[in-house]
Parts: sequence; C-alpha cells; structure tokens
Amino acid sequence: MLIVMAGLPAAGKSTIAEVVGNRLGLPVVSVDPIEAAILSAGIGADQPTGLAAYLVAETFAEAVISGGGGIILDAVNAVGPAREQWVKLAERQKAEIRFIEVVCSDGELHAERLAARAARRADAASTSGFAVEQSLEEWEDWAGPSGAIARITLDSIEPLGVNVERALAFLQR
Repeated sequence: MLIVMAGLPAAGKSTIAEVVGNRLGLPVVSVDPIEAAILSAGIGADQPTGLAAYLVAETFAEAVISGGGGIILDAVNAVGPAREQWVKLAERQKAEIRFIEVVCSDGELHAERLAARAARRADAASTSGFAVEQSLEEWEDWAGPSGAIARITLDSIEPLGVNVERALAFLQR
C-alpha cells in the first residue's frame, strides 16, 4: 500500500505519518529532509529542489513497493501534478493507494506550530509564513485522477490519538 500524506507545512501531517507508520510497521519518507539534504549539498535554493526531492522520494517509494513493502509518503502535495505522481506510481506498481489530507483549522495554532518548527530548524525560510501563504495560493482542489482516490481529511486540532485511530480505520477498509 502507498499512503500519501498531504497538507500545508506544520499542519500536523508528519506527526500523524510517523505514528501511523510506527503502528503499521511502515517506513515514512518525508520530502522535507530530502530537500534539506539537497540544499546542504550546495544546490542553490533557486533550483527546483522541491521537484528533485519529490523525485527522490518517488524513486525510494518505488523500490520499497516493488519489493513488496508498503510506505508512507509525507509531502505537501498541494497541486494536482504532485498528487498524480503518486497515483501513477501506484498504477505502475499495481499498489493500493490512499491519501490522508491533514488540515489545521485553527489559524493561531497553525502559526504557533510554524514558529516552533522554524525554531527547531536551521533553515527557517522553508517554514516561514510566506511558505504557507505560497502553499495556500498554490493549493488545488482534489480533481483529476487523485480526486477519485480514497482520501480522508483529518483536522489536527483533534487529539493525535483520535486522528491516528481515524487514519488506521480508513486504511483498514
């Protein structure tokens, strides 16, 4: 199974992905640390590092799935082409795919999470309010092939345990 997380930066998707991954015994591949590694290798931020990170994650996920394993992909996935990348991967590998969208409906809480995340990271620019505004501007409705795929939306203002249980129930259908 290919489980694809989607949501704005600091919405809570990585936390949910990690707990669900631990509960299911599945690896979690996150685009953020891949992109950070690309940047730390000296590739300029003006380059398409986000695209490169998605492609690296896809290559890793394909290797895991082709070996018979399942995986959780953790990325913003704000636009149709990003989501459809995973749909095409699942089709190529004849794997089941599920999307877990995570939102944070409390704007103040989301801003606090962004600030805490920026404080934890050396590259605060990747977690700035600008990054969220840019993601909001780019966020596309679920349409096309990804719109027809099984998807659940979790609101991270709910307790983590509640969201994990909802995600697990959704994945076991």
